[in-house]
Amino acid sequence: MRIFCSLDVGFLRLFHFGLGTVLIACSLNCVNAETAAAQSNQPAAAAATLPRCEVVPMDSHQVSFQIEGVERFRWNYGEDYPRPYFFPFRGPSGGLLTRMGHPGAPDHDHHQSIWFANHKVNGLNFWGNATGTTIRRKQWYAYTDGEQEASMASALGWYAADGSEVMHQDLIAAIIPLENDEYALEIQTTFKTPASGTPIELEQNNFGFLAIRVAKGVSSLFGEGTLSNSEGQVGEPEIFGKSARWMDYSGSVASSEGESRTVVTEGITCFDHPSNLHFPTPWHVRKDGWMGAAVSLESGTTILPDAPLRLRYLVYAHRGGYDHAQAEAVYQAFAHRPAWVLSKATKPHYQYEVRREAQ
Repeated sequence: MRIFCSLDVGFLRLFHFGLGTVLIACSLNCVNAETAAAQSNQPAAAAATLPRCEVVPMDSHQVSFQIEGVERFRWNYGEDYPRPYFFPFRGPSGGLLTRMGHPGAPDHDHHQSIWFANHKVNGLNFWGNATGTTIRRKQWYAYTDGEQEASMASALGWYAADGSEVMHQDLIAAIIPLENDEYALEIQTTFKTPASGTPIELEQNNFGFLAIRVAKGVSSLFGEGTLSNSEGQVGEPEIFGKSARWMDYSGSVASSEGESRTVVTEGITCFDHPSNLHFPTPWHVRKDGWMGAAVSLESGTTILPDAPLRLRYLVYAHRGGYDHAQAEAVYQAFAHRPAWVLSKATKPHYQYEVRREAQ
């Protein structure tokens, strides 16, 4: 009986090795059957997951900011341009909300989507593209993924034409998902003296630090866009040089490509944080599709070794035209959100970490 039990599974072994092998085969079949029965009663393994928000380093000196695997904007820090910038920066429908360069003026190629620059830093022009000055990434500190936000922390150096460092900049940028596929780019940047400790004079001027060149269809001159601010003012004549908690440009955006291409209304809102110098900031704006938070428009300031300058901004990509009530809600959330702290890491395999300040 024992031989018949095992012939189906052990015939070849019986032919070569005899009865002992057949008996072993029977025993193995019984064990396998018992194991399979036990496994069938085990709960199914949990499905693998990834963080909802991710910061993904790419080739060609770029960093992709994604929500659920979809890129929303990208950080570019290569040496093709004199300074880093964010591009593309897409609306909720996927269309471009910003552009590289002016739609009609070749001498404005320094307008690089969303970027940091300043016209007068210790007498040097970091605004134009042909001045010999540069802003370069020195290193990255941390890339942090998460469910509620994902962030990048990097060190930048501002260099004179002779290569000497004029200013150090620590930059933290994060992507934050909002409802209805809207999202925000939150920025915290700290300007410090270089290793030499030389004080930095930010002279009074209209240009700097955060600037945004919107897409052609979003501008009010080249497209059908509308420029609005937090104080209820509309258009360049009413807004230029005025202080406001935020500035919005909304207009036409292509939501798809090819035969399915449609045009929708979306916009981009830039918020000043109440902790910033000269809050609410004056704004330098143009109807041709440009807006900048001009922290030194009315007066300059000095950065000392023991007195760095920290600035916080939020860039909000939204559906539809400008909605004041919605902008107020986004602003309130931003105003009460804790700042970030960059420090040496406490967990293995990480050198630095970024966390929100305790409330």
